[in-house]
Amino acid sequence: MKLPKYDMIRWAKDLFPLPRSLTGDGVRKSFAYLQQMNPEIAIHSFATGETVFDWNIPKEWRIRDAYIEHLASGQRFAEFSKCNLHVMGYSEPVDRILNKDELLDHIYTQKDQPELIPYVTSYYKRRFGFCMAEMEKGSMPDGEYRAVIDSELFDGEMLIGEMLIQGESDQEIMFSSYICHPSMANNELSGPVLASALMRFVKDSFPRPKFSYRFILVPETIGSLAYMSRNLETMKSRVICGFNLSCVGDERSFSHIQSRYGNNLADRALRSALIGRENVKTYSFLERGSDERQYCAPGIDLPVAGFCRSKYGEYPEYHTNADNFDVVTEEGLQGAFDVISEVIRAFEIGLVPHVTIKGEPQLGKRGLYPTISQKGTHSAIRTRMDFLAYADGSNSLFEIAEIIGVPLKYVLEEASLMLEHDLVSFTSETA
Repeated sequence: MKLPKYDMIRWAKDLFPLPRSLTGDGVRKSFAYLQQMNPEIAIHSFATGETVFDWNIPKEWRIRDAYIEHLASGQRFAEFSKCNLHVMGYSEPVDRILNKDELLDHIYTQKDQPELIPYVTSYYKRRFGFCMAEMEKGSMPDGEYRAVIDSELFDGEMLIGEMLIQGESDQEIMFSSYICHPSMANNELSGPVLASALMRFVKDSFPRPKFSYRFILVPETIGSLAYMSRNLETMKSRVICGFNLSCVGDERSFSHIQSRYGNNLADRALRSALIGRENVKTYSFLERGSDERQYCAPGIDLPVAGFCRSKYGEYPEYHTNADNFDVVTEEGLQGAFDVISEVIRAFEIGLVPHVTIKGEPQLGKRGLYPTISQKGTHSAIRTRMDFLAYADGSNSLFEIAEIIGVPLKYVLEEASLMLEHDLVSFTSETA
């Protein structure tokens, strides 16, 4: 199957400047943009103060401008108009004259990366703050400063995006990513644009899909909790496999963050799809950090695993202004798309193969096996024979790939070929 190409890198670059946070106009504009590619995305609203499990929806935050101005020289620092990471997320408004020592208490830097601007937030405690490079902070002259953050916190709403593609079966494969970070390319935009491409892929490639596909775009942590507070019973009855997509845009590695016990269908799917790829890394649930925390939490226990290229927190540009399009590339995004689209194809082929013939099939008469027997002639069709050996109705395509040690991509090729020759049938029952 030839995979379509989607312009994920352009989508990410278009979205990059928008000042996203848990709430606010940056999120609204981001959803409006994503709906251009997938108009079926529905937007759900949660009001300030609404209880979602053990949490409450915070006030909405609006940010218009911010800067620090040295009164004597007029020199400005930490200008929001130049980089929206210069303001601590959810900073309360301020317009005050401060001496340098007072001001420094409200400036955050990344001392181990002195040339970079860190990403810092304070969602659930009121304060104000600026973020800047340690080197720039060190260049600030003595004297008094005017600190300005033109923001407001008010009773408003938090938004969540959802798209459900209904299949022949009510069993669902779920994809979740977050839409709450400002201008960082990998730790934010790579996830939503990959999810958007996967939405298009399912619609374009499978007009009548066997399975249903649920896509969720949420503010991280509180957004996934809020969504589940309204939908958990449906999700528990329908979702059989899910993936949290985070930091999926670079070319450095492929990462699997396991579920709590590392043995659900999503774990098996990722393990099989990552066989044979370069620099594969597996992290236990003890190293979790994104919304797999919520989907796998006790009492929730959805069959979800995390998927990244370079895992959040593991690459040097993470949570700084260096997380840009030197990190995220077209090739990196495409590599992530290739992995997840293979998983989707496995479901749509039928997931669990059953050989239709008793005993070993006579492949030679079908042109599927060498008709001359000599040492070495059989190794070329080893994957085919091994696939058939384990297509007994008790193993999913993911499990077969793991058992025979062959990348899922090649198992899918064999599965499709055997289906064409009526040598296997498929059920959508999870193994």
